Amino acid sequence: MSGAVQWLRSLAFVGLIYFMMLPVGLIYLPAALRSRDGAVAACHAWCRVVKALMPPMVGLRYQVRGTPPTGEVMIAAKHQSFLDIILIYSAVPRGKFIMKKELLRAPILGWYAKRIGCVPVDRGKRAEAIRQMVRDVRDGRADPGQLIIYPQGTRIAPGVKAPYKAGSGALYAEIDQPCVPVACNVGLFWPRKGILRKPGLAVVDFLDPIPSGLAVEPFMAQLEQAIEARSDALMAEAGFNLPGQDER
Repeated sequence: MSGAVQWLRSLAFVGLIYFMMLPVGLIYLPAALRSRDGAVAACHAWCRVVKALMPPMVGLRYQVRGTPPTGEVMIAAKHQSFLDIILIYSAVPRGKFIMKKELLRAPILGWYAKRIGCVPVDRGKRAEAIRQMVRDVRDGRADPGQLIIYPQGTRIAPGVKAPYKAGSGALYAEIDQPCVPVACNVGLFWPRKGILRKPGLAVVDFLDPIPSGLAVEPFMAQLEQAIEARSDALMAEAGFNLPGQDER
């Protein structure tokens, strides 16, 4: 398949999945107005639509490995593109994200994000954002469920290294729950920016939980090592040569 054809198929796919937010959002609106469960059902339904359309439209398959948690835990994940959000959220029963507050202004998406219990933060005010995030969780304004945070704070392209930020450690110490690391390779096929979606097997992998009660510094070191090592392995499995790695 030529690059131009794949790009056109990708354009149709991207347009369709965003368009589908409207009918799915409207169909589930009465239930979402009644309860958070209705909003969660809507988001899960839209994720199923995306996953069903990926293989026929752009040749992209997916796989969820490991054991997605069902109880009250913190999930700390590698963030490469919108696809890891979709795959992680669809794998857990009541996920909610630590998210940048600008997304609340997005039509449909923003309202549903707030309804399912996502916690908005202002990334431009880092110290206050961490304090507010911790207060929201501690004071019970964040609804029960699996709290999902991206420790690097933003989407990171495959092969790029970026620091893990203090917010994850502060949240881990505050909520006193196990943390489930999640690795992925999805950025190889669904980029952080742009239209082109590539054929292949996108994987998210739920790793062994890190128990609660560790000091923040060793927790952060263990978290970063687990996520980065496994994400590198998943990307290598997909044929990606990491920077500094010999070409095979």
